[in-house]
Amino acid sequence: MTASPRFPLVAVDIGNSRIKFGLFETAPSLAPGADLPVPARTLELEPQLARFDEIGEWLAPAAGPAATAWWIGSVQRSVTVTLVDWLLGNDVRRTTLLTAADLPLVVRLPRPDMVGIDRLLAAVGANRLRTADKPAILVDLGTAITVDLISPAGEFLGGAILPGIGMSARALHEFTDLLPLLEMQALAEPPPALGTNTSDAMRSGIYWGAVGGVKQLIELLSESVKGAPEILLTGGAAPAVAGLLGPSASYAPHLTLAGIALAAAR
Repeated sequence: MTASPRFPLVAVDIGNSRIKFGLFETAPSLAPGADLPVPARTLELEPQLARFDEIGEWLAPAAGPAATAWWIGSVQRSVTVTLVDWLLGNDVRRTTLLTAADLPLVVRLPRPDMVGIDRLLAAVGANRLRTADKPAILVDLGTAITVDLISPAGEFLGGAILPGIGMSARALHEFTDLLPLLEMQALAEPPPALGTNTSDAMRSGIYWGAVGGVKQLIELLSESVKGAPEILLTGGAAPAVAGLLGPSASYAPHLTLAGIALAAAR
């Protein structure tokens, strides 16, 4: 494999509640049937508490920030500006802020540039995993939950966005007088459906409402394509939820970071 000026590469997925970094030391194979690229190491930071100097410490075993290319997919503009300023201050000159036009993905929507880049990057990764000529449904369990449809030809067809667990918990507290604020940030262990006090009833409604919404959307989206879609889940709570969606559902870690690496390799 010939050396690429884009690798080693740090893939950055900037979300609303997490910044995820993945170091890819070599360009992934683009051959049909090749495995999904896996980062050599990863780092997660909270946007509000981020100390970007931690990135230098994290990279230290391999190289400093200036020795790598940086490809960034972001849905959080202010954090992106802060990170880019930090990169410039550390002599990083190979930085790419990804848009839909940069991706090896056909987006069958009127305005591809208005679709969250995280959804599109995860679809790039999903196309590496799905069986050729079979549709797929991609569920990303993050700050918001997205359920997106990929055609048998690998085209991004759109989907649905619903509130994530933490967002729903905050909304119940902030828009009512007496409901407490629950510390629910992810779909982890399933709570009992029957809540015997207010907090437990909220946990049940938030959790099973989200799981039920995902199940219903999978059923409805499946009706719009030919053949049974493969179900791919990513995000922190995906392993727990995959088991609730049946044998056709599988967990794919670091799918967005892998999508960035694949976009860079092309």
